[in-house]
Amino acid sequence: MTGSDQTALDSARDADRSSLRLLAVHAHPDDESSKGSATMAKYTAQGHRVMVVSCTGGERGDILNPKLADDPEVKRDMAEYRRHEMAKAAQILGIEHTWLGFVDSGLPEGDPRPPLPAGSFGLEPLEVTVPALLRVIREFRPHVMTTYDENGGYPHPDHIMTHVVSLAAFNAAGDPTAYPQTGPAWQPLKLYYDRGFSREKMLAMHEALLERDGESPFGDWMKRWEGAPPPRITTRVDVADYFPVREQALLAHATQIDPDGSFFALSPAEQANIWPTEEWELAASYVPVPADEDDLFAGIDPDTADALASKGSLDLVVDDIRETTLPENLRVG
Repeated sequence: MTGSDQTALDSARDADRSSLRLLAVHAHPDDESSKGSATMAKYTAQGHRVMVVSCTGGERGDILNPKLADDPEVKRDMAEYRRHEMAKAAQILGIEHTWLGFVDSGLPEGDPRPPLPAGSFGLEPLEVTVPALLRVIREFRPHVMTTYDENGGYPHPDHIMTHVVSLAAFNAAGDPTAYPQTGPAWQPLKLYYDRGFSREKMLAMHEALLERDGESPFGDWMKRWEGAPPPRITTRVDVADYFPVREQALLAHATQIDPDGSFFALSPAEQANIWPTEEWELAASYVPVPADEDDLFAGIDPDTADALASKGSLDLVVDDIRETTLPENLRVG
């Protein structure tokens, strides 16, 4: 081996040691772009590996872009169209992506709410869904996982089920006796819930639009939140430089995003000036964490992270996992 070969090998090893892995578990294609995508883009730009899991294909999603509402190609094969959209968004964000392979439950509406369609994700038994996600965890070996909170972020059955499955997989991942057919045990060291649509952030956007235009599309949001306790936020990641990437990833999901809608009422530059961070809630951690975190990888040493995650028998340092507060008729799992 020449000196230059050795230098290249050493550099590759150093790069590998500095690279950590993040797994973001989402319900549908497009969720990854509207929830935490600037954070993911930042980490991939820094050389970390990021993978998104889409639990369903979004087959039952409505066409929310008026320009595509009557497009015959979209109507002919919504599932395939959304696969192409997801591939484009992943390329823009620089992330890896995998499908868990379950079927979109749709969003049944009514009082009482009608039953979920047979065979949909919200009805799948955990003995099917949990090992499916565990296989991804044990192959990708993330140091950090992100998902939705105990109420799904909002009460869509697939978002609720995504939380249930993510939490069960996170808890089982480091146990070699749990679903051994899915691979060697690997314990992600931290679990976060996305808090990208916090009330304080949306209020800041709402007030900025009122000042600029005299009106805002977020008035109804403010009314819905009146009297509700604010979500818990532990971590703010400065990602203003990646807001243009986030916008392009959102626009890649053309069937799901109205380019003239409220998501784009403020430019990336205006949003960066008003609210330059994305917010997260640390739900569980096997490593000590600093107060006022500004990094999802905070507290994780790249040189020892792999050994720790594969060690087994770890004790939680942070355990803020809560039970759902949803009424029985909205629960799944």
